[in-house]
Amino acid sequence: MVLFVNHVLTGCPPAVERLRAHAGKVVRVDVSGWPGLVPVPPPLALRITPAGLFEAVAGADEATVAVDLDVKLDASAPGKVAEAVFKGGVPPMSVEGDAALAADFSWAAQNARWDPAADAERFFGGTVGEGVGRASAQLAQAAEAAKAALGQVFDKFQARKR
Repeated sequence: MVLFVNHVLTGCPPAVERLRAHAGKVVRVDVSGWPGLVPVPPPLALRITPAGLFEAVAGADEATVAVDLDVKLDASAPGKVAEAVFKGGVPPMSVEGDAALAADFSWAAQNARWDPAADAERFFGGTVGEGVGRASAQLAQAAEAAKAALGQVFDKFQARKR
């Protein structure tokens, strides 16, 4: 997970620059409202490196490290999270702690984007990259349709309960 986040960050040099100013500070990411179908992921403590990227705070250090910023991701509505991610947005979250770090972290979260088509093109060539781009767009459309359909099913289920 940390490697993926760093990969996305390196695609947005201004985000890396903003985070570089906070080298040594620790961000704790916690997921709340996790659906009961799968185990809840444990909180993750991340230290900002001098390069402006993240490294996981390991084992014993994690219990004693001072946290500068608490980030709580709201996973209570998986459809909204998926929609936000597929549309290049930010999943629902709250950020508390160091104000300057919170501002730069939020800016990075809103502006750093993963481009799967560019990654595919880099590794496999233009034809595959274009295909991945089209597939990503279709997946986003399918996620939107699934969200609408699930919303209708949920509304009907709620109406029956009344």
